[in-house]
Amino acid sequence: MAWVLDKNRPICPQICEQICVKIASGQYNQNERIPSVREIALEAGVNPNTVQKALTILTEQGLLYSMRGSGMYVSDRTDKAEKKINEMKREKTLEYIEEMKSLGLEVEEIKQYIKEWSE
Repeated sequence: MAWVLDKNRPICPQICEQICVKIASGQYNQNERIPSVREIALEAGVNPNTVQKALTILTEQGLLYSMRGSGMYVSDRTDKAEKKINEMKREKTLEYIEEMKSLGLEVEEIKQYIKEWSE
């Protein structure tokens, strides 16, 4: 999965989110080494300091752990990544619904649009 970043949102949280997605989807497996800070920064086209900050946050959340001299690894707590993904899904859905309401749509109209687009 390529790194897709929204220039209108802070980059660090997006890096955290995308690493969580990679963990939850099995692209990064338990106790597997993830790419280095430099590798992620190059792939994502961002500053290595931003990536380091994101990895620090994910380590504090228990999703990653560090092995001195070896790199960062996915913890065996991948359930935390799945929980984070579910929180993101809920948040994004609520944002979408609020935006559609601001355009004057009622919930039933929003549901109808979603149904049409998903078919």
